[in-house]
Amino acid sequence: MLNTGTQAPDFTLPDQTGALHSLHEYRGRKVILYFYPKDSTSGCTAQACGFAERYPQIQEKGAAVLGISKDTVASHARFAENNNLPFTILSDPELSVIKAYDVWKAKKLYGRESMGVVRTTYLIDEEGIIIQAMDKVKAKDNPQQMLEFLG
Repeated sequence: MLNTGTQAPDFTLPDQTGALHSLHEYRGRKVILYFYPKDSTSGCTAQACGFAERYPQIQEKGAAVLGISKDTVASHARFAENNNLPFTILSDPELSVIKAYDVWKAKKLYGRESMGVVRTTYLIDEEGIIIQAMDKVKAKDNPQQMLEFLG
């Protein structure tokens, strides 16, 4: 996980429509950047829907929400449409951004170890500095926590 007080690595990735987004485009706004393991799973859906529910309040506070997983653009399109997600989710199948943000880790499930995305959320300030970093977040609680961090 990256430390607070450090510059957030810039990136350019496609969203659920295939349009490219770069982190530097969001300068001047706070960004909630969250990494999640897989589209359409229960925890990831709960987290995304929690952000969707709070999205108007997040926007009122001048912030943007960006979700990133290794799923494809097509998978993201279905996920966003099925859950009426009003924010951007980005596809990183090459794991370049996932690794740059140090969220690709060994995980254990039922005694088996495999590599995967550890659910992690960063709050990035208007200048691109990480001001909050949370790993192993609880999917259902994370959207409310991030709204509270925005003040």
